[in-house]
Amino acid sequence: MDAHSPDDRELRVSDRELIAAASALLVEAHDPGAHRVAAAAEGTSGAVYLGLSLLSPRVSICAETTAIANAKMAGEAGIRRMVAVGLDPSGAGVVINPCGVCREIVPVFGDDLEVIADLGGGLVGRVRPAELLPMPWVRARSYD
Repeated sequence: MDAHSPDDRELRVSDRELIAAASALLVEAHDPGAHRVAAAAEGTSGAVYLGLSLLSPRVSICAETTAIANAKMAGEAGIRRMVAVGLDPSGAGVVINPCGVCREIVPVFGDDLEVIADLGGGLVGRVRPAELLPMPWVRARSYD
């Protein structure tokens, strides 16, 4: 496992700005039946791309996926950092961790990118995709 030291996990000002961007979007667009999570992804260019979860009775699309899609549609070469937020009971944005599907998608866009995550015990910090999903899903054989 590619573990960070405790000091490496501490949030930087730019991390807090990414959290604030996703939180502001979710506060503005929140709809419990349609948008429960927002995400922000920083591209290698430094540009920030936002995404919202999309919910319907049959299908859900994650906010991280839409943020990555927005970055790729804009021609971004790669993703440097990302975060997902949900709303706590008071209506404030809080960092949440990627779901299982997102834990598989995120590494496709960079093993060295950083995910701002809830580390437990009230701590929020940066982790690498391998720390989120140490045993990724693999096929028995390639179908490509």
